[in-house]
Amino acid sequence: MASKTRYPLADFKVGVDNVIFSVDTEQNRLLVLLIMRDSEPYRDYWCLPGTLVRQGESLEDGAYRILSEKIRVKNLYLEQLYTFGEPGRDPREAPSSYGVRYLSVSYFALVALSAAELIADGVSGIAWYPIEQVPKLAFDHNRILEYGHHRLRNKLEYSPVAFDVLPELFTLGDLYQLYVAVLGEGFSDYSNFRSRLLKLGFLKETGVKVSRGAGRPASLYRFDAEAFEQFKDKPMVFI
Repeated sequence: MASKTRYPLADFKVGVDNVIFSVDTEQNRLLVLLIMRDSEPYRDYWCLPGTLVRQGESLEDGAYRILSEKIRVKNLYLEQLYTFGEPGRDPREAPSSYGVRYLSVSYFALVALSAAELIADGVSGIAWYPIEQVPKLAFDHNRILEYGHHRLRNKLEYSPVAFDVLPELFTLGDLYQLYVAVLGEGFSDYSNFRSRLLKLGFLKETGVKVSRGAGRPASLYRFDAEAFEQFKDKPMVFI
C-alpha cells in the first residue's frame, strides 16, 4: 500500500481586490477603476484597488477601507465575487517552498460615474479604463476583472443594479444604452427591449418628456422598487 505524502500546512496572507465598474453614458462605454502600482512586485503596472487584510479587520472592512482611500461615492455597495488562491499567483511566494501563500478575496460593484470622485493621494496613478482598453495588469488581476465582468453581465438579468447608476428620472433610451455598454451590441434590438420592459410594470412613466437632438421628445420614467419585488432573483425576460 502506497504511503500518503504529508505536506506542511501553508501560511496564508489574505488580500482583497475590488472590481469597480461604472458606465460612461455619453460614450456608452463600460469602465473599470485601476490603480498604478508604485512598489514591487509589478511596479508601474496597473492593477485593481486592493490591500492586505489587517489584524482584527474583516474582509469586507478591508475592501471598504481601500476603496475609501481611492474613491468618494455615496451608498457604495460591494458584493463578494470570488476567492483566487492558486499557488504561485503572487511572485512574493517562494516558488519551491511551502511558505507564505497569498489569497485574494475579490469584490465587485457598479457605481454612477457622475457621483464618483477619484482620490489621487498616495498613488502614482488612478483612472477609469474602458473595459476593452485594459492593459496587462499586475498579478492575476486580468482574470479577476474577467470574472467580475461576467458576474456583472449576469447580475443585470436578475437585479435592479442598472438603476443604481442611472439618474432618478431616465428615458428608455438611457436604460437601453447602459445595457448595450455592459452586454455589447446585439443583445436585443431597441424596439423589442422597450416593449418587453414596459410589460413588466416596474417602470413608471412620469408624464414628463425631454428633448434631445432633432428626434421626438422622449418620456421620462422612474424605477418602482416595490413593483420589482416579484421579479427579484428571477431572470429578466428582456435580456
